Amino acid sequence: MKTPTEPPRPTGPSAEGSRPAPVKAVPVRHPGRWVASGALLVLAAMFVNMLVTNEKFNWPFMFENMFSAPVLNGVWTTLKLTVLAMLLGISLGIAVAVMRLSGNPVLATLAWLYTWFFRAVPRLVLCVLFGNLGILYQNLELGLPFDNYWMPLLGLEGDARFFSVPMNDVLTPFMAALLALALSQGAYMAEIVRAGLLSVDKGQTEAAQALGMSRGKTLRRITLPQALRVIVPPTGNEVTAMLKDTSLVSAIPLTTELFFQLQAIGNRTFDLFPMLVAACIWYLAITSLLMAGQFFLERSFTKGDRKAQAEIAIMQSKAGH
Repeated sequence: MKTPTEPPRPTGPSAEGSRPAPVKAVPVRHPGRWVASGALLVLAAMFVNMLVTNEKFNWPFMFENMFSAPVLNGVWTTLKLTVLAMLLGISLGIAVAVMRLSGNPVLATLAWLYTWFFRAVPRLVLCVLFGNLGILYQNLELGLPFDNYWMPLLGLEGDARFFSVPMNDVLTPFMAALLALALSQGAYMAEIVRAGLLSVDKGQTEAAQALGMSRGKTLRRITLPQALRVIVPPTGNEVTAMLKDTSLVSAIPLTTELFFQLQAIGNRTFDLFPMLVAACIWYLAITSLLMAGQFFLERSFTKGDRKAQAEIAIMQSKAGH
């Protein structure tokens, strides 16, 4: 008995003609992009040509003065002011954020009033205000409060103040600038820290307290490490903003600050514009370094967040047993 066989397949040119031809994909053309790119390149070339050919930039004069001793001292003052203001601002922000989340209505109200005032008043106004605080008091004194009221009622003469120092000796231009910037920064950091603390699941705090951890230890070991992933990115932006806002203290005036020194050179030589360009270059350079540091800091805190999550998982498993 013969088994059925398949019909022979056609061969030759007719067989190739029965198959569909391969599709040749043609990329979509975007002529508008090329036109825009060309226009931008032309504008960039015009900008570079202006930098090179316009004599008003006075590049030799700018490079000669932007690395002078007073300007380098101004760079150091700017960096020092930025670091100290941020350290004080972060410390104040953490304390005020914890007060805002406290169940005590007095602490919560005081924290809200602090953030309301220092977020509402511009930093330039604060710098001028703190620079003129010496108008209020000639001396800074410490002692018992309201002594000028209760001592006459008791028939006592004199005062109950045991320490006094001239206000101008304490409230130097640098200290006035530091207070203005730090108090303002503390209000912004309080909101950033509060948002980070609220982003952590409350169940993890409850699990830590169920294991007998104190409120402070829970905040330090559980809540803050996880909140840092929310806190660190905007804090890095605040550091950059603080560096730029140090230029506002020239209104106090803080004469050792970077922008004040560059502006003073421009005013003294009647060639101000090159010094303004030098200020832009200095701030660009320092800000670029801060942005690079922020990148590595965020990456390190991401690793720390994974470690905290692992520790929480271990604690939750122990609590389940």
